[in-house]
Amino acid sequence: MSLPDLVGETFAPGGLLSRTVPEFTPRQGQTDMAMAIARAIDAGGVLVVEAGTGIGKTFSYLVPSLLSGTRVLLSTATKTLQDQLFGRDLPHLIKALGLPVRTAMLKGRGSYLCLQRLQAARQNTHPSERVALPTLAKIESWAQVTRSGDLAELPGLDERSPVIAVVTSSRDNCLGSQCPQLRSCHVNQARREALAADVVVINHHLFFADLAVRESGLAELLPSVRTVIFDEAHQLNEIGVQFLGRQLTTGQLLDFARDLLAGGLQHARGLLDWQQLASDTECAARDLRLLVGQTYPGAKLRWVGAAPEPVNAAAWQQALDTLRAACTQAVRAMEPVSESAPELMRLRERGRALVERLAFFSQACDSGSVRWLEVGAQLRLVESPLDIAQAVQTRLIQPTPEEGAQRSWIFTSATLGDDARLRWFTEPCGLIDAEILKIDSPFNYPVQAALYVPRHLPKPSDPGHSAQVAALVARAAPLIGGRTLVLTTTLRALQAVSEALQRHFTDSKTLEILVQGQQSKRELLERFRQGEEGGRAGCILVASASFWEGVDLPGDALQMVVIDKLPFPPPNDPLVEARCKRLEASGRRVFNDYFMPEAAIALKQGAGRLIRRESDRGILVLCDSRLALMGYGRRLLAALPPMRKISSEDELTEALNALAAAPGRPKQGEPPRGAAQYTK
Repeated sequence: MSLPDLVGETFAPGGLLSRTVPEFTPRQGQTDMAMAIARAIDAGGVLVVEAGTGIGKTFSYLVPSLLSGTRVLLSTATKTLQDQLFGRDLPHLIKALGLPVRTAMLKGRGSYLCLQRLQAARQNTHPSERVALPTLAKIESWAQVTRSGDLAELPGLDERSPVIAVVTSSRDNCLGSQCPQLRSCHVNQARREALAADVVVINHHLFFADLAVRESGLAELLPSVRTVIFDEAHQLNEIGVQFLGRQLTTGQLLDFARDLLAGGLQHARGLLDWQQLASDTECAARDLRLLVGQTYPGAKLRWVGAAPEPVNAAAWQQALDTLRAACTQAVRAMEPVSESAPELMRLRERGRALVERLAFFSQACDSGSVRWLEVGAQLRLVESPLDIAQAVQTRLIQPTPEEGAQRSWIFTSATLGDDARLRWFTEPCGLIDAEILKIDSPFNYPVQAALYVPRHLPKPSDPGHSAQVAALVARAAPLIGGRTLVLTTTLRALQAVSEALQRHFTDSKTLEILVQGQQSKRELLERFRQGEEGGRAGCILVASASFWEGVDLPGDALQMVVIDKLPFPPPNDPLVEARCKRLEASGRRVFNDYFMPEAAIALKQGAGRLIRRESDRGILVLCDSRLALMGYGRRLLAALPPMRKISSEDELTEALNALAAAPGRPKQGEPPRGAAQYTK
């Protein structure tokens, strides 16, 4: 039986999935996607699938992959999704299909406990780091029982904890084959398991990091893989350009100076003036940062000439030269003593790499790339390609003679474009010749969701816009007991909206304002899901950036999503500017061919937080009057699911009251309706 036929039987009513997966319901869109993937696996080549929310795309790509008998590499957008796929979805489906399949998960170094650095942390805890001792003790205890060393498995460890950087290794500080803990290394163990597995789960960051530096072990694994699947593929281009370019931070230089001092005093005390070598590097790095001065946090400075704008070019070059001289001196000084300890040998290699990168950023930017300077507590010097198209075509899609048969490449996401050919995704990813499949969501959006565009609000450029958005939320959210997610396009708007809401509800015992950055993402979402449970206050969550996607709040936990304005790319971003110039040079229209598709995709992602299950009901509020007043608004609205329209705030109030009075809405203390559903 051919793979497509086998897959069709598996998904059919009364088929294997219906008999072994109690929560499985046959969906035509899910079956169509699975059949297309089965054909692609059989024939090889590239398939791009946009599968609307609710299709169950995880089963659609897992079932044909597992039934094919080929070796499979699965890449997800985040480590959280990676954990979910490996820990829940794969075991669940392998058991249902009754297949003897070996699986493995591979993450980057920073996810695994480094036993050597844990030992060093015990011995070298700085007085300023004593506050972290309880966390370090918890990790030490866990280290005795963990098999994988994956820190995500340690309960209660805050992903923002500074201790994580202390007890994990990086490419810079890993001792490699010279490490005394090499045989027990969790990173090496994960790589060995990946090489022996039939299905390996990774993430996009690891994939592109390996493509750039061949450092994670994927170079050994990929030649034997015949099926590669990228889920949440809409993030590929932006993640890829991060790793395919060159970067250098003043933080890396300061870390080198600190490790230089500590390593030198530990292994070669008295042989060199370690204090002076470290001080020269540290001072030069800090001088480079001071040269840039104060800017808005996160600012990206255009860098088209000898120096970033508006930094003095001569002073900038002098500062880079001084920094390179300090690193060069440290490397030369270590030559006679580096053989005395693996740590010193690795420090010398790090110093050489820093000297090379400083020399790179002292020269002109490569043609076809863009360079900029990110300014925060530290400086980040970045040179990046404009997209990943060339890398995908030359280093991925085309098989090498050693690899033989053509590999199957599957790319899928709920949002990949706003046109039939999905050009927003396929062009920058070098996939313009790929087979394209678009499958609409099975949700009944006219019944399940409503859309309100308040025309009375000021333009987004108006200084009072954020205050008006907050006022609208303050009037509307109490009607449904909170259950509202406010998504902003900038951190400045996030601050303005959240502060206005906090002032409004200062004395409220019925609504709590949650703000991104005040707690970890996981803690914020856990509190939001609880809502009014146990007599607590309902919640309004104000967030930006990462909360626009990958947030799953099914059931009645979330019933209103408010977006402050259209998410157009920032026109003064250096990467955006460079992409626009390239389009102009080719005679294309920048607004229609770049800004509009970018806004449409981001808008679809944000709106996609609202309806997650067939039973969900909710309202989307887009607080940008340009959607109703400008001609391009029709194109952006057409990119959204076909929700029914609300034309006034009175209608909004009626709709919210109807949601609050809906039969089956959980009473206080009950879990949200639909929250425990498992749909794939």
